[in-house]
Amino acid sequence: MRDIGLRLQQSVGFWVAVALFAILYTLYSSLHPKGWTVDIFVQNSNESFALIMVSMAQTVPVLTGGIDLSVGAMMTLVNCLASNLVSGSPSQIVLGILVCLAAGALAGFVNGAIVVYGRIQPIIATLATGAVYVGISLFLRPSPGGKIDDNLSWVATNAMAEMDTTYGWFPDGAPGWFAHGIGLLPVPILLILIIVFGVWVPFRKTVTGRGCYAIGSSEGAAYMSGLSVARSKLAAYTLGGLFAGFGGLYLAIQTGSGNADIPQAGGYTLNSIAAVVIGGTSLFGGSGGAIGSVFGALTLRSISFCFRVFDTDGQVGFLANPLLQPIFEGVILLLAVSLGAARVFRVKNRLSLFT
Repeated sequence: MRDIGLRLQQSVGFWVAVALFAILYTLYSSLHPKGWTVDIFVQNSNESFALIMVSMAQTVPVLTGGIDLSVGAMMTLVNCLASNLVSGSPSQIVLGILVCLAAGALAGFVNGAIVVYGRIQPIIATLATGAVYVGISLFLRPSPGGKIDDNLSWVATNAMAEMDTTYGWFPDGAPGWFAHGIGLLPVPILLILIIVFGVWVPFRKTVTGRGCYAIGSSEGAAYMSGLSVARSKLAAYTLGGLFAGFGGLYLAIQTGSGNADIPQAGGYTLNSIAAVVIGGTSLFGGSGGAIGSVFGALTLRSISFCFRVFDTDGQVGFLANPLLQPIFEGVILLLAVSLGAARVFRVKNRLSLFT
């Protein structure tokens, strides 16, 4: 019982994020004229995918007690690279996707190598590398443009049921388990599930993954226990780069082009930190996880979704004013982050976060 109570106490941030997302998205879907439809789910998942990936990218370094201010820049770099490579024959598309993901992982590895072997504070190291990655992005794509394979863009941004309608997967009619089940699932959601359970969950169960938590809890104790601190940190930043690469690749597929948008890169980086905190990951490191950050990112997106559906003639019509929305979003974000970080502010001893 004590173990269950401890686990619940440590995961309270995660459940707060889940509850916030459920409340905000229920409000949005209830007010939207086409709420609770597949089309809306597809649209919302397309808009959320990149932030979810960047938030996961931020989570892994934070677990080690660090931070990565270059996640938005890495996403932008891969976005611009994809606009040059992900087109042509099927083999060229596959090769282009692999090169893009490898570029994201390599950028993350460079971050980790500078932090580990250069012994530079993560916030300084990633601030510098982020500027370099933005510079490379501008070199690759001086102005918005490029080309992404149209079929790939269509497949990746629709619901699974559309695949059956277009390609005739079930000539005699879709079975119930597909028509009323997986067929209603947006492809972006399916991709997120594959990445979470195919990449994050296995990594977390490895010695290196557990080492990231140990380092965040106490780097000195992790080192004295025989864990390879350097390997875990390198893996954390490399995996973060890979997640950011997924986000940049999907953003290119969604928009059909690339854009070295510097303000956008900065916005994604800041929102990724907010999503991590809302999702229950401690900025001290050592507790939390990428799944919580997924719900943290969904909470942030749900806030912006809600502003779209307020009636301008209603009692809260002023919330629909686009000039005032940044103010309201900032206030709500501040409250949400404060709730997520409240436990950290209350503790007098860091060890109480892990015991």
